[in-house]
Amino acid sequence: MAQHHYYEKTIATEKIFDGRVIKVLVDQVELPNGAVHTREIVKHPGAVGIIAITEEGKLILVDQFRKPCECGLLEIPAGKLEKNEPPILTAGRELEEETGLRAENLELIYTFYTAPGFCDELFYMYLAKGISKVENPASADEDEFVDVIEVTIEEAEQLVVEGKIRDAKTIMAVQYMQLTKQVK
Repeated sequence: MAQHHYYEKTIATEKIFDGRVIKVLVDQVELPNGAVHTREIVKHPGAVGIIAITEEGKLILVDQFRKPCECGLLEIPAGKLEKNEPPILTAGRELEEETGLRAENLELIYTFYTAPGFCDELFYMYLAKGISKVENPASADEDEFVDVIEVTIEEAEQLVVEGKIRDAKTIMAVQYMQLTKQVK
């Protein structure tokens, strides 16, 4: 990707935190006008989300508690990339771990940055085709507790309108389904 004409040159970087999932840096940057400012940056390995539709046309969601929000959220199955793991493998692994389902085919729909004002997380959205139950699925992470829910696209749309789906990647998944008319 070409350098943007408003590029900010990094002068110095201070590592503030190096955790299991994220790193936090504070960069001193030189702005295009020569001024120096601070940027707080969260480094994230990236993540995937899976739009999984059953043969009956229902969208698979997971309901899980999210500590940063202090509430439960309805979300599409998703998870972070493991070191050196290709996103498509992460998508298959997360779908199985969170839902007990497997896809015959995972198609990359698009990638996007989740919060580019402070975080470098790149998110990969997949469409799962030909999903089926796994007899002995891989277990979820030891600190992950989810309920699997199936909703029609119309129900998902209504949950968005009512503010019951508040997760951005899931809202994007529902909008993708609306725009492409994948299920109706």
